[in-house]
Amino acid sequence: MRYWLQRIVLAITLLLAVSALTFGAMNVLGDPLFNILGPVAGDTGNPESVVKIEAAKQQYHLDRALPVRYGIWLSDMLHGDLGVQFGKDGRPPVSNLIKERIPRTGLLLLMAEFAAVVIAVPWALFVAPRANKGLDKVSTAGSFLLVALPNFALAVMLKYILGIKLGWFPLTFNAKDPFLSRMNQLVLPALTIALPAAAVYQRLLRTDLLSTLQEDFILKARSMGLSRSRVLFRHALRPSLFSFVTVVGLNTGALIGGSIVVETVFRVPGLGSSLVEAVLRNDFPVVLAIVMIVATTFVVINLLVDVGYSIIDPRVRR
Repeated sequence: MRYWLQRIVLAITLLLAVSALTFGAMNVLGDPLFNILGPVAGDTGNPESVVKIEAAKQQYHLDRALPVRYGIWLSDMLHGDLGVQFGKDGRPPVSNLIKERIPRTGLLLLMAEFAAVVIAVPWALFVAPRANKGLDKVSTAGSFLLVALPNFALAVMLKYILGIKLGWFPLTFNAKDPFLSRMNQLVLPALTIALPAAAVYQRLLRTDLLSTLQEDFILKARSMGLSRSRVLFRHALRPSLFSFVTVVGLNTGALIGGSIVVETVFRVPGLGSSLVEAVLRNDFPVVLAIVMIVATTFVVINLLVDVGYSIIDPRVRR
């Protein structure tokens, strides 16, 4: 119990640090007042502009010190108030944008993670018994290429080959289409995120499989005349999954980061593309909200991985 409480306190501290740094950076690097009022913010010689400036300062607490503004924003956020969008007319709530965009990004990441695991496990099981042979060397070169290839380059390649030349998948995303159609439209973006992740997972699982295949219980299973596939699936795979499961959880943050580029290339209106648009518009509340959602997701998943570790192997808590 003490170990879990320590991890929870560390997670909360990390989120507070992320929120403070992001809030401070967004307010220091830009002028929130200009983003709210536009050119009017600089027209201090016009009495009407001065009235609007003072009203905006009071409404959005811009007349308060930065630490006080951070405390107000943090309190509002914890109560579910993410503020309003500075970059859109009418100042719609940020929560409306989040509710609209987060299911698309969530579905994309789930599809990508599922595809990465489905690709990586058979890939590792296939090459591990053939270590240092021709197929394994080709596999190693291919995995390094996938990891080194930038997301946008892989996205363009998949879009051209599978979308334009072969016509297997749609090239863009339409949020108004039925659910199954939208899933089909997310296949290419999901593959773009999944393939580099699958390469990393495969390399890790292959290494652990090679180590497991040298264990005495594996040699005993082989001496009993069991087939190679039975030894791999029934005896070697499960003990080799410990590090694999960990990396899958830790890699979630990288997948979220990768979705920013992929959503932009495939025109998927999710959190990633919203973040890019908000940064270009200096829409502080949207940027802060998305950064906190991403950070919270990453921290929670890693916390669950740590807790799972402590359950599987109690020595971790010592």
